[in-house]
Amino acid sequence: MAIRNIRISTDEVLRKTCKPIKEITPNLLTLLDDMADTMYEANGVGLAAPQVGILKRAVVIDIGEGLVELLNPVILETSGSQTDEEGCLSLPGQSAPVERPYYVKAKAMDREGNEFIIEGEELMARALCHEIDHLDGILYIDKALPREEA
Repeated sequence: MAIRNIRISTDEVLRKTCKPIKEITPNLLTLLDDMADTMYEANGVGLAAPQVGILKRAVVIDIGEGLVELLNPVILETSGSQTDEEGCLSLPGQSAPVERPYYVKAKAMDREGNEFIIEGEELMARALCHEIDHLDGILYIDKALPREEA
């Protein structure tokens, strides 16, 4: 396992659409392990493969409840609304208010290729949306709300 370089917002790889994962390979498993190590080292709660320069539909998330790995994640259902400050390991030192669903239900594959359903509220819902957006070349700044005058 290794720490990978996190791509910064000006890197064009972050604006590309990732390719679906068609098979579980040793290289993919190493990527997942490296992504988790990189996320933890950077004190993040999520990391998507394009953030380490790999255009594959892979995401890791840990909001403090244990590591979740998602391959080919797809959002199935959302409800409610929440607005909070959001940041990103690819935009260090920045944050902005972003409106996201309060609840998210998604399906994905695990590292064995088994499909599963994940549901999350609040921070997990935000993390799912944020990381899945990365797989389509979308950054949170694309959805940021204007700051209200104090």
